Amino acid sequence: MPNNVLSIFKILENLWPNAQCELEHYNEFQLLIAVVLSAQATDKSVNKALLPILAENKNFSAQHLIDMGEQNFLQAIRSIGLAPTKAKNCYKIATILQEKFQGKVPSNREELEALPGVGRKTANVVLNVLFKIPTIAVDTHVERVAKRLGLVPLSASPVKVEEELLKIVPKKYRLQAHHLFIFHGRYHCVARNPKCATCPLEQLCEKNI
Repeated sequence: MPNNVLSIFKILENLWPNAQCELEHYNEFQLLIAVVLSAQATDKSVNKALLPILAENKNFSAQHLIDMGEQNFLQAIRSIGLAPTKAKNCYKIATILQEKFQGKVPSNREELEALPGVGRKTANVVLNVLFKIPTIAVDTHVERVAKRLGLVPLSASPVKVEEELLKIVPKKYRLQAHHLFIFHGRYHCVARNPKCATCPLEQLCEKNI
């Protein structure tokens, strides 16, 4: 692991000053649903699928999804991968939130991960974005960038990547860390043909994988 982690984050912050969640939402429920839908799908495709629903009702809530019905919601998100399973999970989530949480999104990991279709990464995004808890949600971008930079072992699982990053990311950057990694991985340090020649991190990068 390099000793210049602080330098890496200073550069990333300068490079991506507006790094943030790109899933469009107007309330907590919408973000939770969008993150569930984004599994094995792009944020862009999720935003496109939800656009008609949110354009019609910016206050779209758990009760609204229940009223809409699972099948109608499925038709709305057909363009997203694994749509039938995701529609079923989202409908169940809406029902549980109404029955157990007065329609509100719970703010602790255990209750979030007990919801259908909500795993550790989804819970981390929700905790980070909605409740400003300094979690690190490890997706393919975060994992790739962290390993290329040599911040974590190449053999590390996503959970291990999360654990290792939480140990080394400077406190100042913990809340924004995974957004910075995602932006860098999505727009610069891409999976194929990363833009190393023009990367301001080149001198600090171990160029793994």
